[in-house]
Amino acid sequence: MQTYSVYVLQDTKENVDELVDTFNKDERFTVAGSSFSGERGIIEIEKLSPDFVVTEIVLKDLDGIGVLQRLKGQKNVSAIVLSVLCREEIITRAIEEGAQYFMVKPFNAEVLKERMISVKTAEGKTVKETRQKNSLDERISNIFINVGIPPHIKGYSFLREGVKIAVSDPSVINNITKKLYPMIGERYNTTPSKVERAIRHAIEVAWNRGRIENINGILGVRAYVGAEKPTNGEFIALVADKMLLELA
Repeated sequence: MQTYSVYVLQDTKENVDELVDTFNKDERFTVAGSSFSGERGIIEIEKLSPDFVVTEIVLKDLDGIGVLQRLKGQKNVSAIVLSVLCREEIITRAIEEGAQYFMVKPFNAEVLKERMISVKTAEGKTVKETRQKNSLDERISNIFINVGIPPHIKGYSFLREGVKIAVSDPSVINNITKKLYPMIGERYNTTPSKVERAIRHAIEVAWNRGRIENINGILGVRAYVGAEKPTNGEFIALVADKMLLELA
């Protein structure tokens, strides 16, 4: 069985100890080291070369963004951000600086570990497969963050799932009410009508934030002008189409 070494870099001793205990209880992971100081962490990471660094954004001496920047030379180290901070600009910056995954506290330990394993599984595949499988969530998330859809609302997750389904089966866009919404609802244990409302609310939030030029710029076309607001299906279809073009 494959095991992965982890360096834990968190903001307090209590949070460090909690994560160390989480990984020590799972035979798939070993803890290479830990700290709540960014500067000390970088020194130890360079010596230990762990498979993963699980870092906070808020750290002593050197913050998580600085850690990510310094880790860029460590090609075999995968950076995971686990933070109390969830502002969209921070998430975007972390991803831009090389974070493989961003999870907001409070967190589900099992989900965190599964995402970490998925990162390493993807690294073992071809470059094209890695780009397709490992970056799709990241690319979709980057678009949503840049157009002003906050990650903490339900519609964010529903929209992301809808785009992923549309990427794998573009025909679903032709029947979002009877096919797409029920599929999303089944995966999130909710009703199609709640899925529809949550997605519509997410798009309205972005619209009310005045991010129209961001949408047009990201999609590469002037998709919307004036007070014209996209329907759920239009928005999902445009983002899915962009993903398909980029991953082709």
